[in-house]
Amino acid sequence: MRKIFGFLFLMVIIISGCEKDDFCIKNPVTPKLILRFYDDADRSTIKTADDLYVWSGTKDSIFENISTDSLVIPLNTNTNQTIYSLSKGDVVEQFTIDYTPENEYVSRSCGYKIIFNNVSFTTDNSWITDFTQIETAIDNQNTAHVQVFH
Repeated sequence: MRKIFGFLFLMVIIISGCEKDDFCIKNPVTPKLILRFYDDADRSTIKTADDLYVWSGTKDSIFENISTDSLVIPLNTNTNQTIYSLSKGDVVEQFTIDYTPENEYVSRSCGYKIIFNNVSFTTDNSWITDFTQIETAIDNQNTAHVQVFH
């Protein structure tokens, strides 16, 4: 009888010591920048950028020799600026993104994500003839943030 009470007591201690499992059911992902490429002659037409290489600073190429109509690229959360080089053929474009990163609390189980406020873009206009900034804050990955004309 003593063993049964000891066993039950031990089980009560074990069960009461368990913590509630927290699962992150939201999407706390720090958003990436989405660039969408358009035809400069007909600005409503999506145009594929061929033979595209993309890299940033000292990092190796993020994309190599791709053909795409949009790019999804990360921003550096530890600084206020990220500079990407976009090469199409032999022409290299420097695309600079300035922003103010802000921690946003999601929940206890999800933690924090970074959103980017006061976003602005500059380029040296080599093969990119123009661009249109759609958003001044990057807080999701649902739509393009920049229209790039080439």
